[in-house]
Amino acid sequence: MIKNLLIIIFLIGTSCLLAMDLPKFSTAGFYELPNTGRKVYSMNLAWRFIKGDVEGTPYVVDFDDSSWEVVSIPHGLEYLPVEASGCVNYQGVVWYRKRFIPESCLKGKQLFIHFEAIMGKSEVYVNGKLLKKQYGGYLPVILDVTEELEWGKENVIAVKADNSDDPLYPVGKAQNMLDFTYFGGIYRDCWLVAHNDVFITNANYENEVAGGGLFVSFADVSEKSAVVNLKAHIRNNSMKGERVTVSFELKDKQGKVVKQTKKKISVKKGTASYALSSMLIESPCLWSPEDPYLYDLDIMVHNEQGKVIDGYRQRVGIRSIEFKQNEGLWINGKPYDGKLMGTNRHQDFAVLGNALPNSMQWRDAKKLRDAGLKVIRTHYVIDPAFMDACDELGVFALVEVPGWQFWNNESVFGERVYSDIRNMIRIHRNHASLFFWEPILNETHYPDEFAKKALDICEEEYPYPYSIAACDHGAAGDHYYSLLLRPIESDLRDDKTYFIREWGDNVDDWNAQNSDSRVARGWGEVPMLIQAEHYANPSYIKKYPILCYETICNKPKQIVGACFWHSFDHQRGYHADPFYGGIMDAFRQPKTSYYMFMAQRSPEKSDLIADNGPMIYIAHEITPFSPTDVTVYSNCEEIRLTVFKGGKEYVYKKDPNHKGMPSPIITFKDVYHFMEWKAMARAGKQDDAYLLAEGLIGGEVVVSHKRYPSGQADHLVVRLDNENVSLKADGSDIVTVIAEVVDKRGTVKRLNNSHVRFDIQGEGRLLGDASVGTNPAPVIWGSAPVLVQSTTKPGKVRIIASMQNSGQSRPLEGILEFETVANDQKEIFLQEELLGGGESRSNMKKVVSKSDLERENERLRKELNQLKVKEVEKQQTQFGVGIND
Repeated sequence: MIKNLLIIIFLIGTSCLLAMDLPKFSTAGFYELPNTGRKVYSMNLAWRFIKGDVEGTPYVVDFDDSSWEVVSIPHGLEYLPVEASGCVNYQGVVWYRKRFIPESCLKGKQLFIHFEAIMGKSEVYVNGKLLKKQYGGYLPVILDVTEELEWGKENVIAVKADNSDDPLYPVGKAQNMLDFTYFGGIYRDCWLVAHNDVFITNANYENEVAGGGLFVSFADVSEKSAVVNLKAHIRNNSMKGERVTVSFELKDKQGKVVKQTKKKISVKKGTASYALSSMLIESPCLWSPEDPYLYDLDIMVHNEQGKVIDGYRQRVGIRSIEFKQNEGLWINGKPYDGKLMGTNRHQDFAVLGNALPNSMQWRDAKKLRDAGLKVIRTHYVIDPAFMDACDELGVFALVEVPGWQFWNNESVFGERVYSDIRNMIRIHRNHASLFFWEPILNETHYPDEFAKKALDICEEEYPYPYSIAACDHGAAGDHYYSLLLRPIESDLRDDKTYFIREWGDNVDDWNAQNSDSRVARGWGEVPMLIQAEHYANPSYIKKYPILCYETICNKPKQIVGACFWHSFDHQRGYHADPFYGGIMDAFRQPKTSYYMFMAQRSPEKSDLIADNGPMIYIAHEITPFSPTDVTVYSNCEEIRLTVFKGGKEYVYKKDPNHKGMPSPIITFKDVYHFMEWKAMARAGKQDDAYLLAEGLIGGEVVVSHKRYPSGQADHLVVRLDNENVSLKADGSDIVTVIAEVVDKRGTVKRLNNSHVRFDIQGEGRLLGDASVGTNPAPVIWGSAPVLVQSTTKPGKVRIIASMQNSGQSRPLEGILEFETVANDQKEIFLQEELLGGGESRSNMKKVVSKSDLERENERLRKELNQLKVKEVEKQQTQFGVGIND
């Protein structure tokens, strides 16, 4: 709702999203193609779950799990309160079990179970047999189950997961000493991949250096031409040798074949071989943050008769990335103009922990790109869906191996870190959004030889151009790396390029952890204004010797960009308070600083899917407690502020010679005086009492924002915060719903301490309840969020938001209705399991809504009461109550 106020004339960014088939998510690392013999099934539905270890043999087929809860994946063990820092979350053993009957059409296929991640130590059993042990919670767990399944009867996958402390695998550090949270569970998707016995392999499963699967790399990239190098690993599990042809087709956005190539290879039975080829692309469409052009690369394996026996699609972006010491960052053969500015991101979300479905991964990336941010530092190997979103939205991803302030001299710890680095590269190497690798452990005193080995692994696993690894400036082994992080400007080296991995905090003593960057949204207007000024920092520079947007933009070209700390409020282990320094809260609701960052993006319109172009935002709530100065954020050349209809105008013109941040904060001094607004209201001129900000480019108004003071709370407005991505009826998808307290005009009443109760009808369920403070939910800065999960049946969802304590003068309820969309992903589950109970994580209560007549009567009673209030107001005016002017 707030975003819609920002851009009144230009809506191209939003309309592009509506017009395109987005978002697109890979499955098990690829995009399925029809008629190739390869199919992907979701295994997310109908798992049995229990918290705690279980006596006996819970991994055998006939174990009685009827009392266990029924859950869907992604799953995060529990719903948590918004304030869940200080190790509130469960730590320990949990068990999952899934019963299923494989379709008969899968018999004779090669079958792999692909978990995108399981947190902590995990053991995976199929029909009572242990097939996999894994240590670490951020990489895929892949099992070959071809010979393990039984046909025409129930099969069981059992997973034991343990997220408790263990110093023998990364991250390693005890969670009560960690600056983020592990959470737990099977918190990413699970797939069954089926294909023929001659097939393209999976790079993470094959465990070959710089091999396995499909490897796409580039050379000699320019606007004139580019070389696309292709390397495909084909395995033959048939009973005889095979001669196959591997074809590659590169297609543009319209589906037209730009280039194709074929390679014939022989593969002996029980072995694998590589098909190597390349394409010279003339006048390629190059990928960049400003124009993230993606090609479709279709790879298919043909037998000797020409029949396609395996294949899939990868989405690739042709681009080059070079760091040229004093010359800075070069993208696609040209120096990059300005600084590449971005943020850090931890993956947790309010209530859910880390268990975000793919749509929420997309929304995170979209919201950050809307704010003009072009690079995200990930802190560990992130969900593939987030990388897919970065590819599509034009966001570079700085991919990092998991680790923080911990090193264990036990050799097994180092070996597991090395394994993580290799698999991190294998899972993300084909993404256009890959910026560079961070293979060293964050803020850790590790041995010099570790830094050298980590770099060697990066070069072994990606031995092609445009791949680079970074190390902390001043850390052990930093002399091995050409790209260094967190530079000290007085000590820059001529042979290095630098990137600032974290900036923005101003913490007092690392104990109380107070900072003017750490502001909860509910603390209100002035604290959030201070946070925004802190990040921009033009007036703070003289007060505090800290990095800020302004100072970073004035750094030499050798420092190519920076990621501020941090995008969203998130939970932590070692401190009782969440990290409040996000420009959005844990529900991804914007703070004032969000709009300050948005103002730094270019005012030029483009076809970028994310919001782009001119913007303007009045950061003033027009309350008795609001500052006399009015702050405006805009990327326009000129800003015109009007106070009251026909009132005084104030003009700001951007200094074209300013060398710092693109759009400094605009402050109109001493233009708001509460008593003047009070007089307008007393005179009945509420419709004339507003702030109007207009943004001009080339002398023409291109964008505007109008704000009114809020009146008496009248009703609740309920909206979807979905970034135009519909809720999918797959039983796992989740969307945020926001209820806002508004006056008759629709202005949000920020100063409100009420609670909102949510009820639901139709094909959805509310997540969480009063035990975690989600329903009823407190109104914080005018809004109350709730999470809604889909069922497996597409249809209407009806959300009713009402005040927890009703009354004749209380705001009326708000209603939101929307449709979920059909799930186009094939699912494997037992229907009776899905209906078998275990709803303790879901609020499935169906409520009887008020009738239209009851609702109309309630509205009329409120209108009648308002007339009585007018009489009270009239008498107060007559007797001079509260009048001091």
